[in-house]
Amino acid sequence: MTKIIGLTGGIGSGKTTIARLFEDEGIPVYIADEEAKKILDLPETIQKVTSELSPSIIIDGKIDRKKLAALVFNNPENLKKLNAIIHPLVKIHFDKWVQQNHNCSFVVKEAAILFESGSYKYCDAIITVTASEKTRINRVTQRDKTTKEAVLDRIKNQWTDAQRIEKSDFVIENENFDDAKIQFQNILKKLRNS
Repeated sequence: MTKIIGLTGGIGSGKTTIARLFEDEGIPVYIADEEAKKILDLPETIQKVTSELSPSIIIDGKIDRKKLAALVFNNPENLKKLNAIIHPLVKIHFDKWVQQNHNCSFVVKEAAILFESGSYKYCDAIITVTASEKTRINRVTQRDKTTKEAVLDRIKNQWTDAQRIEKSDFVIENENFDDAKIQFQNILKKLRNS
């Protein structure tokens, strides 16, 4: 049976970099955020989201992500409504994807909110990627052309590294790529031998 390895970490921790290392090893990786964005573009999802939240988030027949973010960012009730629509659809899509990769001994599910969404419960092992707050802020401000304050707001709305680590089987400290790659190789060896 195919094992599911959860890969998570806060914004700017470098989990996508680690996901690429798995892909380079020929291991299938499911990027939950990318799939959630695709699901959000489906007509039936657009209809559900706008009826639950607001039709004002639609521009040219698509959900305007900035308007949606503004609606849910500091509004736990709206975020809960959105997650109640998106998370079950991502789970259905992910389960089908796992079936398509049933011949692999394990697959990786990369998700920023692996714990918050509850999808960690379906993982056989979990890897948390960490980096210092300073490193994370630098990475995200450069990548997203955003402000330090905006990044700190997003960090504040996610679980802390300590919370994630407590529920994880492995941790990769991703301050510099060479060190992270060595840690990745060690974990990969353990996963392949388990």
